[in-house]
Amino acid sequence: MTTTIPSADAVGTGLYTEVQQFYARQAHRLDSVRAEEFAATFAEDGVFAHSPDSPPARGRAAIAEEVRGFNERRFAEDPVQRRHWFNMLDVRPQPDGSVHTEYYALVVVTRPGQPRPVIAPSCVVRDVLVRENGELRTLSRQVTQDHTLL
Repeated sequence: MTTTIPSADAVGTGLYTEVQQFYARQAHRLDSVRAEEFAATFAEDGVFAHSPDSPPARGRAAIAEEVRGFNERRFAEDPVQRRHWFNMLDVRPQPDGSVHTEYYALVVVTRPGQPRPVIAPSCVVRDVLVRENGELRTLSRQVTQDHTLL
């Protein structure tokens, strides 16, 4: 039996839209530092590698702790609003049912009294998404900040 792998052009609008909605909800949770809710968007054994300065967080509890800790370390004395902007999304369903994605992420930072936001950093993100109880979850996320590629 031959298994046909869908081409990138064959990704249905339903899956593409579902992935975009998943990322929108995930980013809202991250930007409002709802760490446990953000971590719940990962598979039970999910891996979150977001910073070249820290090891990947493995599992939902560790992911939640990393999100809280990162924000406390970086922004405790610097009140900011961060917004994650995901774009140029490439969605590739795999024969095993997982979905591989690659997209650009800009982290926009706004500070009180400063009307112009700053982009810090610009990244490429590669995810593997799986389904748990019919819902998309991130199995692994690898974030590569552009400044580390130069």
